[in-house]
Amino acid sequence: MQEPLQQVLDFAEAAHAGQTRKYTPERYMVHPIRVMEICSRYNNSVPVLAAALLHDVLEDTPVTSEELLRFLHTVMPPEDAETTIALVNDLTDEYTKERYPNWNRKKRKEEERERMRRISPYAQTIKYADILDNSHEITAADPQFAPRFLKECRMLLQAMPLGHAGLYHTVKERVHECLQELPRRG
Repeated sequence: MQEPLQQVLDFAEAAHAGQTRKYTPERYMVHPIRVMEICSRYNNSVPVLAAALLHDVLEDTPVTSEELLRFLHTVMPPEDAETTIALVNDLTDEYTKERYPNWNRKKRKEEERERMRRISPYAQTIKYADILDNSHEITAADPQFAPRFLKECRMLLQAMPLGHAGLYHTVKERVHECLQELPRRG
């Protein structure tokens, strides 16, 4: 792994310290690492791979965008740091329950989908990898919630077709396959 990416990985690991995946006892970082690995098959840009590693930091840890940007400026050229923080900001949910407590999940997801329609193709590619990694795990571990999650993913994908075409096709197929699996489960 390139030195800046190793430093970003270490930062993300420290930010997510003590967190585990929702459906497994694995440390949380296994997910961002898998997302980065998926992205690396389609793009080897350091800012894109760094953003993949950091995609949940602002949403799921106390780290602020300003703190993250300060860190990024210590490990990569300014232009790469600015690109990385822009991608991470694009990937951070804006329409959260905490910010919009009077909105139901459907309304929040509709607004988030409209926002995601306008994010960069690189951010969309990272989101594809995120969906791809989460789809199988949620389908297997939570068959009650999986239909809702997968349908939300399908609608999100319809709104954001500008990322890497090959990964877009793969994730659309995975979501469809996961939805097809569900009726066969007990």
